[in-house]
Amino acid sequence: MDFNPSKRSQEYLSRLKEFMQAEVYPVEESYLKHHQQNNSHPRWKEWTDYPGVAGIKTRAQEAGLWNLFLPDSKWGQGLSVLEYAPLAEEMGRVYNAAEWFNCNAPDTGNMEVLYHFGTEAQQEKWLHPLLQSEIKSIFCMTAPQVASSDATNIETSIVPEGDEIVIEGRKWWSTGLGHPDAAVAIVLGKTNPEAPRHQQHSMVLVPLDADGVKILRMQNTFGAYDPPGGHGEIIFDKVRVPKANLIQDLGSGFAIAQGRLGPGRIHHCMRCIGAAERALEMALLRSGTREAFGRPLARLGGNSERFAKARIAIDQVRLLTLFTAWKIDQHGVKNSLSEIAAIKVVAPNVLQEVTDLAMQIHGGAGLSDDFPLSSFFMQARALRLADGPDEVHLGTVAKQEFKKYQP
Repeated sequence: MDFNPSKRSQEYLSRLKEFMQAEVYPVEESYLKHHQQNNSHPRWKEWTDYPGVAGIKTRAQEAGLWNLFLPDSKWGQGLSVLEYAPLAEEMGRVYNAAEWFNCNAPDTGNMEVLYHFGTEAQQEKWLHPLLQSEIKSIFCMTAPQVASSDATNIETSIVPEGDEIVIEGRKWWSTGLGHPDAAVAIVLGKTNPEAPRHQQHSMVLVPLDADGVKILRMQNTFGAYDPPGGHGEIIFDKVRVPKANLIQDLGSGFAIAQGRLGPGRIHHCMRCIGAAERALEMALLRSGTREAFGRPLARLGGNSERFAKARIAIDQVRLLTLFTAWKIDQHGVKNSLSEIAAIKVVAPNVLQEVTDLAMQIHGGAGLSDDFPLSSFFMQARALRLADGPDEVHLGTVAKQEFKKYQP
């Protein structure tokens, strides 16, 4: 069991760090200001992306720092989950930077679905343009009328009628729905309520310009709309699509969704670790250059001990996440359920705690948009719900533990 980055992973990481220094950090502040000044409103049709993003994406693609998450050299860079993990951490140091390398959710998860389960026609129509970042995609799972913490608790219906699939229902917190390039949604819905619990659901591709698709609004988080993609509420009003848009078979949707969420949680967690490292770095630098009551902040109020605990927590969650990545590579997602659930609980909580410490060290400035800390805090708090709340994942860990002692 070796968690050291492979030679290939180290080489990618070195190039990624150089690219981040040259292309990403210099525009971090102006990127955030662009969205604060131009997109801090719910009128998503008026949202614009930062003008420099297209050029950064082109240069990232030319540098071979593109689609790093996909473990297939034909479609991506052929990196394993463990090899990709430190790259995701590095991208996580800048809020939303993963998008500039075509490595951000929900596109990554949707591309993995199409890669593993899509037909050749579906890959040609949707996967290829997603891999080039020519379009954006949405994943529609959460619904407002039910407790979506239960992933089988789906009200939206996906029903076959002749050569078509009819979709009816409402979804919300659909990430990326407001993006100017959003083109297609992968929708999870219920087909047969009488089937076994995990065989009731289906997954289907729905173009956002299809008749009956109605985007109701963008939802804000702590008052922010998270442009340029945002998170929106959408209605599917008797939407009809060809049966060819069905992903795999009727009744296979839940299994596909669970497979989709496994590697994605590694990505989220490693980005959390990168953000936590950045937050701790900022706190340490701030505490060494600011004084109060004649002493550096680092020496006041037990701050040294808090910094030490933050370092311990970050290193612990990194090791657990790397172990999980290794286990997925070696034994698959189905045999790594406990570890995936564990990191999904721990990583966002560590980011939230470390960011809170950094905010406290920065004083009122830490709450402002002058620093990326407020974005990191929002990211951490949202991730404690996204892809399943803490309580569900704790339940998964407990369930796997009980299994060890059952006859």
